Amino acid sequence: MPDSQKKTRVAFSVTNCLCHDQRVRKIAGTVLELKCDITLIGRIKGNCGNPEIAPFNVKRFRMLFKRGFLFYKFYNLRLFFYLLFHKFDLLVSNDLDTLLPNFLVSKIKRVPLVYDSHEYFTGVPEVQNRKFVKWVWTSFEKMIFPRLKYVMTVCDPIADIYEKKYNVKPLVVRNVSKNADHITPFTRDEIGFDKNDLILIIQGTGINIDRGAEELIDAVNITDGVALLVVGSGDVVPSLKKQVTELNLNSKVTFIETVGWETLIRYTKSADLGICIDKDTNLNYKYILPNKLFDYITAGIPVLASDLQETGRIINETGCGYIIPSVTPANLSNAFSELQNNRAKLAVLRKNAVAASAKLNWEIESRKVIELYSQVLNNL
Repeated sequence: MPDSQKKTRVAFSVTNCLCHDQRVRKIAGTVLELKCDITLIGRIKGNCGNPEIAPFNVKRFRMLFKRGFLFYKFYNLRLFFYLLFHKFDLLVSNDLDTLLPNFLVSKIKRVPLVYDSHEYFTGVPEVQNRKFVKWVWTSFEKMIFPRLKYVMTVCDPIADIYEKKYNVKPLVVRNVSKNADHITPFTRDEIGFDKNDLILIIQGTGINIDRGAEELIDAVNITDGVALLVVGSGDVVPSLKKQVTELNLNSKVTFIETVGWETLIRYTKSADLGICIDKDTNLNYKYILPNKLFDYITAGIPVLASDLQETGRIINETGCGYIIPSVTPANLSNAFSELQNNRAKLAVLRKNAVAASAKLNWEIESRKVIELYSQVLNNL
């Protein structure tokens, strides 16, 4: 390990804006506790606002291209040369779209690399349904993954897939949330909903296709006494706003742009029910354990979820939510009405969510991160 008086320089790289990537910031914060000097490398994206992200060093690339082949090409080139010409003792690649430059620099400069796969990247809809794009990313993965020593991912089924394909078993570190007992909710007056409404929330930076948001809007339209908060961003948000306007639901649906985590939890705590209705259209969503699921639990609110393997397992084990058989407006509306008319059941689910938050939290899960990174740092 390096001189104890000198901090180990660690670079975390990701293609997102760094302001709202919960997983990167949680893990970087945990590694910081091991007396490391952390640099987060990402891009300026949308209206991120460039807030202070102390106590980390931050490097954001301003990108001419926002998406597609040219974005990934130039981002990876910039990342490669930045890592090559700056001194780091340890590299951390977050997701497959940053792995190639990290891997090449780790070999050139002989520094260790930790790879954190936030999802089953080649199974996401944006990749799975485009043959050439999938071939490119799968080729990179096949070339590099079997040569990796330190690998993490978000759930057991994805870890099992990687072990079967590449004979490398990743460490599973779930996207559980930090303790939020100190955070107070917004009042109903502050968020502008009636005191008798059943308040729903769907949140995150990945409100995208096949995540049930369109059906959710339709369900709100056919259900009396419910109101919806949509907090965050994603590919389908513009079309959701159009859908709300066309259905004349502006008094029942409120859109809030991506906010910091503590503000997000204030909104979440003000809701009665967290919505987590990803569809089983691809392997990534089938096995998904999204941030929002654990944000709902740490906020102590019940979860209404689709019947997916890992999400369903968490809800069944903890009793913190309600599972619908399929994502349809009718199924959602029936669930809302049932919980609306049975507040005692809703109270039990809330109590179970609070109890689950005592076990499913970052303060416990982060011990795995400390153990892995301690092993890596001791071998420097």
